[in-house]
Amino acid sequence: MTETTLLTIGQLARRSGVPVRTIRFWSDEGVLPETDRSTGNYRRYDARAVARLDLVRTLRELGLGLDDVRHVLERRRSVEDVAAAHVHAIDSQIRTLRTQRAVCTLLARGASSTRKAALMNDLARLSAAERQQLIDEFVDTTFAGTDPDAPGAGIAGAMRTLPTELPDDPTTEQVEAWVELAELVADPSFRVRVREMATTGSQAGSGPPQFDPAPVLEHAGAAVATGIAPGSAEGQSVLERIVSPELDAAGRDELATTIATFTDRRVERYWQLLGTLNGWDPRPSQVAAFEWLIDALRAHP
Repeated sequence: MTETTLLTIGQLARRSGVPVRTIRFWSDEGVLPETDRSTGNYRRYDARAVARLDLVRTLRELGLGLDDVRHVLERRRSVEDVAAAHVHAIDSQIRTLRTQRAVCTLLARGASSTRKAALMNDLARLSAAERQQLIDEFVDTTFAGTDPDAPGAGIAGAMRTLPTELPDDPTTEQVEAWVELAELVADPSFRVRVREMATTGSQAGSGPPQFDPAPVLEHAGAAVATGIAPGSAEGQSVLERIVSPELDAAGRDELATTIATFTDRRVERYWQLLGTLNGWDPRPSQVAAFEWLIDALRAHP
């Protein structure tokens, strides 16, 4: 093709493999202007238009919008700048697709409630920043007005400093954990329970009981595993290995109430879900041992 050879839109379409309607649209949008018009008012294109069409097609196949294509052609942006921005957009799309794939895998496992299916899909569409906002809003609402520096405000401090977000390439288990976490932090009763812990821990002289948890996990945990009733003689014998047998009934009740304030299966589940999302090694549940201790303290001989 010589510099002076002009092609009709049909000839250009056959030469390039780009449909006529696409070339016409690109021409109308100004990214591929025709060289001139024939006497019959048909579009005609020269060799430079052919080269320009090749570039437009390549950029469009890479996913660039017409505005970006136009900016490159008009030299208002370099190909390098546009490509770098597009790489960032592609990475974001890949992360979204991976999340959607994990969601679909979960849904394919079996029957799921309509609400949970909707929640899964909502989470799949949310950006990482929007997912993080769910947790931030929970933390800000639940711990509003509490002193994060109080000696017993550990739960507030921990939840504030352990941001939660879905990984860029999540497993189905992590998506499932995020769904459960989103439901948990949206539960008003859970928020009330966590706030009770935070406000109690922030009060002077209050906070979790100051004693070694190791004996609780060892002795009460073993009692739970073997089915020893907290109020039985054997259970009370186990209790004496954890707290002083000299503690009177009032002291036992007070200790039980304090431990109960900071013992909750849902709060423990929050940390377990965090572990799943962050890839931490799983930790065995400790709540059952402390619940047994509470019952044993309240079971006066």
